[in-house]
Amino acid sequence: MAAPRSFLWSRRIFLTLLTAFVLLPVYVMVSSSLKPLEDVSGTFQWIPSNPTVRPYVDIWETVPLADYFVNSLVVAGAATVCSVTIAVFAAYAVSRYAFRGRRIFTVTVLSTQMFPGILFLLPLFLIYVNIGNATGIALFGSRGGLVLTYLTFSLPFSIWMLIGYFDSVPRDLDEAAKVDGCGPLGALFRVLVPAAVPGIVAVAVYAFMTAWGEVLFASVMTDDTTRTLAVGLQGYATQNDVYWNQVMAASLVVSLPVVAGFLLLQRYLVTGLTAGAVK
Repeated sequence: MAAPRSFLWSRRIFLTLLTAFVLLPVYVMVSSSLKPLEDVSGTFQWIPSNPTVRPYVDIWETVPLADYFVNSLVVAGAATVCSVTIAVFAAYAVSRYAFRGRRIFTVTVLSTQMFPGILFLLPLFLIYVNIGNATGIALFGSRGGLVLTYLTFSLPFSIWMLIGYFDSVPRDLDEAAKVDGCGPLGALFRVLVPAAVPGIVAVAVYAFMTAWGEVLFASVMTDDTTRTLAVGLQGYATQNDVYWNQVMAASLVVSLPVVAGFLLLQRYLVTGLTAGAVK
């Protein structure tokens, strides 16, 4: 039965308004990034009267944005690789082997997602400082400490996601691989991992985005040399002025890697999230 014409038009109008509501802040950000500072600080103009790309040049000179970019890329990339690697082996063990404490482990992994991240800020800070004082291993103010911090957020979800994906792969494929001479690791990398590529991509994107845009822990756990992009954007605000046009330009530059990665991996991401959550 075809839907009434009035319903179709109502849906189109609603989706149009929703799209406009979502794209309006993006347009304001783009237009503000193309204005001189005096035009941004004054009365807002929808269309820049004197468009300029100078803010996109100045953002690299006002603050060491390139250094922040490298720090974010290293931290987010390392957190993603570690999260995916550990999650693959952990999910494989939970999915394919029956061991004592298996159910407790699964429940514990899920329960960690119930607590707000801010509860771990002070404990992690004290742990990092005490480890540094006792062993000389600098976790506080280092990239490695920030990677460990982000693992506490992304790893539980990654494990839970891949457990559902590995459970959906028939065990007969494992047995067939073993008959062909593969061991447990051979069955993992030759059977399960190729079958779970959408799920692995989904957890990789999740882990990367978690580390790329995080502000609270990065503002506490880093110093001037390890500061990330999310925290470094605050450098465009001084005691006397805020360079709003550069803030908008830098925000667009910071968002490009995440947006580009999402567009390239959208098909795998949607498939991975839906299939992993259902199965």
